[in-house]
Amino acid sequence: MKNILLLIIFIAGTYTTFAQESNASKATKEIQWISLQEAYNRTQKEPRKTIIDVYTAWCGWCKVMDRETYTNPDVIDYLNKNYYMVKLDAETRQEIVVGGVKYGFDEKSNTNQAAIALLQGKLSYPTTVFLDAQYNMIQPLPGYLDAKAFHQIITFIGGDSYKKESFEQYKEGTYKEAFKVTKL
Repeated sequence: MKNILLLIIFIAGTYTTFAQESNASKATKEIQWISLQEAYNRTQKEPRKTIIDVYTAWCGWCKVMDRETYTNPDVIDYLNKNYYMVKLDAETRQEIVVGGVKYGFDEKSNTNQAAIALLQGKLSYPTTVFLDAQYNMIQPLPGYLDAKAFHQIITFIGGDSYKKESFEQYKEGTYKEAFKVTKL
């Protein structure tokens, strides 16, 4: 009887340790954010689409997106495998150099010129900007996106479905079929 009790305690302890390690590895899974210049440099060596999260420190919806969308495990997995991820503070006063082009701070708009260029002058936060592997604009997408909507968009663009079908067709067909069992 004593041996059975010890065995149960051992199994329970092993399970608890395993569960804690599993949860810890999930908790440390994060998006691999890099600078705009670093994304450009990596794209030159290993072409991949880039997503730029243009935000400001005072933007409430930006914080909600950071907390709720960019922490979703399915979103993180897809982004880290398929995109270079950049977080750009639109109000940074630091000069940004991308491919030899310098972007400074514009006092009049209180915005970095890189953000102005990426947002095509329409300053709205958050805005998610999609660039192709040659660093050409695919689409700036203003506003908060929850994890499910964001996952649909990143897979639509990441898998080049945007070249073949409308987003509505994708959501109702390709996306539904590919992600029948989804945690989003």
